[in-house]
Amino acid sequence: MSARQTRFFDCGLRMTRLWRSGMSIGYGDLRKGMAIDLDGEPHIVVEYESRKMQQRAPVMRVRFRAIRSGRVVDKTFNGYDVKLTPAAVERRNAQFIYEEDDLYYFMDDETYDQFPLSKDSMPDALPFLIEQMTVEMVFYEDNPIAIELPITVELEVTDSPPSLKVDTRSGEYLSRV
Repeated sequence: MSARQTRFFDCGLRMTRLWRSGMSIGYGDLRKGMAIDLDGEPHIVVEYESRKMQQRAPVMRVRFRAIRSGRVVDKTFNGYDVKLTPAAVERRNAQFIYEEDDLYYFMDDETYDQFPLSKDSMPDALPFLIEQMTVEMVFYEDNPIAIELPITVELEVTDSPPSLKVDTRSGEYLSRV
C-alpha cells in the first residue's frame, strides 16, 4: 500500500498507524468521522465545509466533537496549508459486565481484559446500557475514554402515561364520562 493510499483512512487501526508514522492530514484529506488531535485532545470530525472563491485561498469550516467530553468545537482554517494531526484512536468491541459504585466495567471481546469507565465519561449512554450488551469502546493512547452504543437497543417499557382518546378530525381530547 502506497503512502497516498494510507492517507484515506477511517477511524480504525489505520488511523493509529498513520499517527505513529508522524504524518499529518492536509486540506483535501479530511473526512467525516476522522479522529483528529486538537490541542492535545481527541476530536471527531462531525462535518466540514470548504469554500473557494475566485483568486483567493480556500476557507474551510470544520465542526469537531470532543470524544471525552462531547463538547462541540467550530474551527475555521484559511489557505491550503492546513495541517491536522490524526489522533491515536482505536475502536474495539467490548461487553458491559457490571456496575460498581460510579464505575462501569467492560470486557474486551478479543483479549478478555476488563476496563473501568466512570459514569461521567458516558452520561448519554447510561439509560440504554444493559448487562451483556456489546458496545464499541473507544481507546485513546491505549486508555478507554468512551463507548458507542449500537444503533438499535432492545429495552422493556416499564412505565407509560395513560392513553388518551383524541378526535382525529379536530385534534381535541375526548373527555371520559
